[in-house]
Amino acid sequence: MNFLYLAALLVSLTGMVMLDRRFTLFFWQDARRATLVLTTGIVFFLIWDLTGIDAGVFFRGEGQWMTGILLAPELPVEEVFFLTLLCYMTMNVFVAVSRGVSKSKAVTK
Repeated sequence: MNFLYLAALLVSLTGMVMLDRRFTLFFWQDARRATLVLTTGIVFFLIWDLTGIDAGVFFRGEGQWMTGILLAPELPVEEVFFLTLLCYMTMNVFVAVSRGVSKSKAVTK
């Protein structure tokens, strides 16, 4: 049970990759740019987390579903996968909505 949360994150990331591939959203549109954007987002939020941990605002939650593996004090390994999912999903949604808005503007003209 220790890997349940990590497994759920990996399944969700797999779903994001499948949606991305199916609709050519983010990585399948421009892999180099997508890698840069995704990496920047993950690094930004990791710095945010580490700053919050240092300030005593963020704490690691205890749970039977967590691996217990820490990358830094109060920073579980699952956090990196969560941040990856968060950033990837945001970019997929952004591209999908942008396309929808573009198509609706083209239809109304």
